[in-house]
Amino acid sequence: MRHFFDNYDMKVPRALMPEDQAAEMLVTHKYFRPHITPIQLLNRATDPMLPRVKPHTFAMLRLLDLKGLTNHVLVITRWRIDPEDCAILNSFKNIRLTILVTHSGISDDRIEPVDSNIAATSLRVAYENARRYRVILYWRPIVPGLNDSDNHLRRGLELSRFAHATVFTGLFYKDQIKQYFQAQGLPEPYDEGPRRKIMPEALEQRILDAAAGFEGGSPLFRKTSCGVAYAHGVADYNGHYGIRELCDICPVAQIGRCADAWKRPAESEVDAFAQQLGGALIEINERAIVVEGLPEQPRYLMQHNLGYQVHDVARPHQLNHHGRADIGWPATEETL
Repeated sequence: MRHFFDNYDMKVPRALMPEDQAAEMLVTHKYFRPHITPIQLLNRATDPMLPRVKPHTFAMLRLLDLKGLTNHVLVITRWRIDPEDCAILNSFKNIRLTILVTHSGISDDRIEPVDSNIAATSLRVAYENARRYRVILYWRPIVPGLNDSDNHLRRGLELSRFAHATVFTGLFYKDQIKQYFQAQGLPEPYDEGPRRKIMPEALEQRILDAAAGFEGGSPLFRKTSCGVAYAHGVADYNGHYGIRELCDICPVAQIGRCADAWKRPAESEVDAFAQQLGGALIEINERAIVVEGLPEQPRYLMQHNLGYQVHDVARPHQLNHHGRADIGWPATEETL
C-alpha cells in the first residue's frame, strides 16, 4: 500500500500527532458513527506492531475503549506479537477488536521484505492467547507464480488452524507496484493494473478445492468484513449477504446471522441519505443500493449504517467476482 503514497522508501516511522488528537479527529469526523463505523489502525501508513509504533497503537486502542465505543477495530500486522502484547490486547473491554495477521508466504525479499515466518509465529501466539479479541489469518496477496504452488496452499491452510477465521485475497497490481516490479527486473504477474484486487477464478477454485480436502482449519472467507463478523459471532457489517454468491463458502450459522440482520431499506430513506451526501439514488435491487455521484467514503457511510451494499453506478460489479478485477474471469455482459 505504501507504494501508492510515494513513501515506500521511508523506513523509519514518524508520528504525526498525539493519540488524543488523532482520536478526537476520528470520532468527530463527519462520516464517523459511534458503535457502527469500522476502524482500521495504521493500515496504510506503517505496521502497528513495530517496536516504535506499538506504544502508539496501544494508546489509541485504550483511548477508543475508554470512550465506551463498541465499534469493530481492526489491527493489521505482519510483525511480531508476543504474550505481553496479547495481555494488553485482552484488556480492552468495549471495542470489538480483531487482530489480522498478514501472511503471504512469498520468499523473494524484493517483493516481500518481511520474513513470512514472523507472521506465522505471531499468528500462533495471538491465537493461543486470545480472550477478548479475535484473530484472522489474512492470507494475502495470493499471486500466480509467486505463492500459489500446492505447497504454498497447504501452508496457508495449516496456518488457518491458528485463527478464528481466514480471509484470502489477491493483489492490488496498480501502476506504482507495476513500476516497482519493472525497476527490480521482476517478472510481472499481470499485464495490466486495474483498480480492484486481482483474484483469478482458477486460482480461487484451487484454494477452495484444497480447503475442501483439509481438516481442522478455520473457515475461509472472500471478504474481510465477513471473516471479522464470523469471528465475533455477529452479522456482516458490510451487508454482503445481498451478494449471495459470496456466501457459498460461509458456515451455515453465519449465513443465518447475516440473513436475520439483512433488510432492504426503504427507498425514501436511501434517497434522502444519498441526497444529503451530495449524490443521487439510481435504484435499490435485491443485491445492492446503486448510487451516482458519491465517492468511496460516503458510500461506505451509507453501507455501514444501512447494512446493505452500496455500489457506484459508474463502477458496476460483475456477477461471481464481486469487487474484484475482471482479469482471470470469463468475459460477461452481465453487470449488477
